[in-house]
Amino acid sequence: QIDNGSSDACGIASLSVSPHTFDCSRVGDNTVTLSVSDVNGNISTCQANVTVEDQIAPVAICQDITVQLDVHGFVSITGYDINNGSSDACGIASLVASPNTFDCSNIGPNEVSLTLTDVNGNISICQATVTVEDNVAPDAICQDMTIQLDENGQASITAEQIDNNSSDACGIASMSVSPSSFDCSNVGANLVSLTI
Repeated sequence: QIDNGSSDACGIASLSVSPHTFDCSRVGDNTVTLSVSDVNGNISTCQANVTVEDQIAPVAICQDITVQLDVHGFVSITGYDINNGSSDACGIASLVASPNTFDCSNIGPNEVSLTLTDVNGNISICQATVTVEDNVAPDAICQDMTIQLDENGQASITAEQIDNNSSDACGIASMSVSPSSFDCSNVGANLVSLTI
């Protein structure tokens, strides 16, 4: 392969090259030596440059995952989180997930791309489903209040009246209070529950 017309008046007996095998550590330019032996045992050598290239893309293997929003309604992932044994003979330089941040607007399944780049710049992409869940309960905060019975001995309250800025990172859907109505039998302090 690297002989370029070597010759001998009496005839060439053999050609050999060293080194003759290459691996990932040899990507780039390599100097090799060609040894030419004639039929009478005389030997000459010359050198050539062998450029080794890695044009094989990595094998990208993704896995689906489920993640939980934190108390602030936020979660982030890395490429390693959705990687499922991706490989490359010469080594993987980076694994990048995109998108890699999620908030309340992303609850449910999300399509995410994993981009693998090997040490020689070859790229492969696979897809994973990242399911975002919100399992953080809202922060319920109550406040005491005093109400007056009306002329019929009746009074009622709403959840908003005893709410004291309850909150949730992804938003409050509903509030309820129980009990919400009172009569003469309830005069004095009453314990009520606010459900967010």
